Amino acid sequence: MGKKKFMDRRKYTEKLFEKELIRNRGLGKEGVHDVVIVLDHLKPSFNIGKIFRSAEAFGANSIHLVGINFFDPIPSKGCFRKVKAHFHETFDDCYKSLLESGYTLLGLDSNTEDYLQDIEIPKKAAFILGHEEYGLSFDLLDYPEIKRLKIRQFGVTESLNVAIAATVSMYEYTRVHGADR
Repeated sequence: MGKKKFMDRRKYTEKLFEKELIRNRGLGKEGVHDVVIVLDHLKPSFNIGKIFRSAEAFGANSIHLVGINFFDPIPSKGCFRKVKAHFHETFDDCYKSLLESGYTLLGLDSNTEDYLQDIEIPKKAAFILGHEEYGLSFDLLDYPEIKRLKIRQFGVTESLNVAIAATVSMYEYTRVHGADR
């Protein structure tokens, strides 16, 4: 794709995002479950929209976006309008907000031995997912309140797409707490 075409596509995506953001502020609602997804500095491509689709399907309370100024809303298939979005400049702002609201923070991290499938998922859970290439923008060890977890995988390559990891997390949450609603 040429540079001009890329810039035209980006401008179009930014304008579309602004329109959808206004709709989100008016129409976005908290879901029926007390599960929150935190997206830490993700790329503005298709993954964020797909995560909104999964969040709507699983009745997530909301999505918190850290360091994300815009994203392509097209892959959300209209779900960006439906799921409440909270935007934060820094992870610290998001962290404080969720702790004050009584959430237990669960950071997905491949460098731990604790598996999501083996823990008792708290009723008010916030799953934190990092950038597709670089991971989290902060050191999890600086936040001792955050429980580090990974998703059990059985293949040779331990690598899940961030949208898939978010979806698995929401599935596990609703598998445990879905009957509560």
